Amino acid sequence: KILPHNFCELIDASIQILRGKKAVIYPDFITGGIADFSDYKDGLRGGKIRLRAKIRKEDNKTLVVNEIPYGTTSSLIDSILKANDKGKIKIKKIEDNTSAVAEVIIHLAPGVSPDKTLDALYAFTDCEVSISPNSSVIDGDRPRFMGVTEILKVNTDRTVDLLKLELEIRLAELQKQWHFSTLEKIFINEEMYI
Repeated sequence: KILPHNFCELIDASIQILRGKKAVIYPDFITGGIADFSDYKDGLRGGKIRLRAKIRKEDNKTLVVNEIPYGTTSSLIDSILKANDKGKIKIKKIEDNTSAVAEVIIHLAPGVSPDKTLDALYAFTDCEVSISPNSSVIDGDRPRFMGVTEILKVNTDRTVDLLKLELEIRLAELQKQWHFSTLEKIFINEEMYI
């Protein structure tokens, strides 16, 4: 369970590794939201990330969810409806205007406090979730648990080895071409082609 990361941040961290500095990387979620990485533990077992939706108060009767926690794209609305059915929150209706970006509009029942509903949304729905990462890779024939930073270091070292191998192959090709052109020049100068 390796969480998604921003590609540009991974490249910057690889550069830091190549310079011999310590790189610190955290997951990046395309759906947005607020994340607490205080107990992340570099993606190893036992770590935990708390994710929260960004909810803004449109007015006293409307709440708008603009960014949702990772992995709750389809279950967010269902969890809000279930919490409403159980009496944990009181909403009049819910609209899903999600297209390129998330937008879930929650219309509150008359006389309901938006602040209390906001707290209840975080407490009883998927507006706040906890994810436990568990980064493991296949190393040889066995699974191996590695932190995300260590995985990036291994990949960076492997990329350097592949680039070095490509350069060595190109050097061998150029040396072969140079030897052939030198030999050709000797044949022409010594008139050996006759």
